[in-house]
Amino acid sequence: MKRRFEDKVVLVTGAAGGIGLATARAFAAEGAKVMLADRDGIKLHVAEELIREEGGDAASVVVDVTDYGDCQRMVEAVVQRFNGLHIACNNAGVPSPIAPFEQQSLEQWRRVMDVNLNGVFHCMQAQVPALRKSAGTAIINTASVTSHLAAAGMAGYVASKHGVAGLTKATALDLIGYGIRVNAVAPGFIETPMLAPALEAEKGRSFFDARAPIGRIGKVEEVASCVLFLASAEASYVVGTILNVDGGMALT
Repeated sequence: MKRRFEDKVVLVTGAAGGIGLATARAFAAEGAKVMLADRDGIKLHVAEELIREEGGDAASVVVDVTDYGDCQRMVEAVVQRFNGLHIACNNAGVPSPIAPFEQQSLEQWRRVMDVNLNGVFHCMQAQVPALRKSAGTAIINTASVTSHLAAAGMAGYVASKHGVAGLTKATALDLIGYGIRVNAVAPGFIETPMLAPALEAEKGRSFFDARAPIGRIGKVEEVASCVLFLASAEASYVVGTILNVDGGMALT
């Protein structure tokens, strides 16, 4: 196996499961020192122990990305534990209830925007000072196929992920002068705990499989491999890109 991230320090939010955990495991397998961050302290501890059992160097910190002070403390914990920060993966996110627009509550709107968009902003603001202290650093945000497409009944989620794409592009211009490359992955339907209830419904899996031209939903490892590419020296000329990992959904 390649060791592209030997001695690099990587921070992954939303790392207790799904895409975040797969990403953290992949970085650790390639030699990175990984700080896992998530709201769920119990699942976070299990994830950290899993990576250690696999031979990785991992630590964890509980964080609420809607709290800017928490995000600052998260970065302080990374720097204190590993003496720096080279790569930040802002992956924490929540779904929004699917309902007609007029039935969506202000509370639901604020919740999904606070986590999915404001949370990325908070994390990036906290991460940049630490990233500026090293050369060849990178931020990879988790956007979505809904950063490009609309979906009925999902106004809050779609708006939040459009926002992540815009934030990624704007900050890519702001931060490249410091040597920080900012990009994002835009997953389609991926087999994650977030999607699990829908997949378990009658004909759920066949419905989602049919939505992608490739004919199936994606795996978390397929998204993680794209995150690692964007973080690597192989993507040294890639700036402000929203990389679709969606089996062709954005083409439909």
